[in-house]
Amino acid sequence: MSLADPPRLSNSIRILLLNPNSSRSMTKSMEAAANSIATLYPSVSISTYTAPEPSPASIDNAEGIHASVQAVINDPDFRTRLQNEAFDAVLVACFSVHPLVKHLANALKPIPVTGIFEASILTALSLVPLVQEEQRKWGIVTTGAFWEAHLADGVAAFLGQTPSTASATGSSSFSDARFAGVFSTGLNAGDFHEIPQEQINVRLREATKRLLSSGDVTCVVMGCGGMGGLQDMIRAIVVEEYGQQRARDVSIVDGVQAGVLQLQQAVLSRRVFGVK
Repeated sequence: MSLADPPRLSNSIRILLLNPNSSRSMTKSMEAAANSIATLYPSVSISTYTAPEPSPASIDNAEGIHASVQAVINDPDFRTRLQNEAFDAVLVACFSVHPLVKHLANALKPIPVTGIFEASILTALSLVPLVQEEQRKWGIVTTGAFWEAHLADGVAAFLGQTPSTASATGSSSFSDARFAGVFSTGLNAGDFHEIPQEQINVRLREATKRLLSSGDVTCVVMGCGGMGGLQDMIRAIVVEEYGQQRARDVSIVDGVQAGVLQLQQAVLSRRVFGVK
């Protein structure tokens, strides 16, 4: 093949969206977010899997993460699907430092596996410009208070820092000055589909305003798979706080959509640059 000849690529990319909690309604919500990206690229198709009980319907703490791992790896139906269906990539759709990401990456290699947490970090870093005059930042708006330290430590570890340098309040004391921190609504993931919208609006507004007041924030990451569809609400808060002109420079990242885009790139990169 000469340099003028493009590589021959398979047209299809099949992504398995793995919801490690047992809420099928949340799976449907995340599937809609994933398909909003997949429809832009006809070669990408999304399949879904929802963990069985005893995985909780909402993962809100370390115990829930552990229970969801055990529910998935011990599910014979999940193992059968992996054996019988030719997936090109797997997206673990829990916004956490979820052990299934590493577990499946090791078990399924060379198939690309990522989580919506990891994909969101990579996406945010690509969206925040490096400028010397004024430090631009990105941060995470999430659900319960547990996630503040958990996600701040996770960001530190992902960026190669010592996790303990992330403070218990979710603010960052490690060396990447672009990270503004993690700001909690005090809700859990399931609340975004169950409690009155007015309560969600109030909590989300408070958390987003705290993030925006922490510096020149140009990227807001929605730190929960169950927050899909709330981009317009967050955008309105950004406009209210920053004004219409400045708000145009702010990106709002949905983790599921970021995961689909990152996995599409990973699959295509492997096909182009991997062993032919």
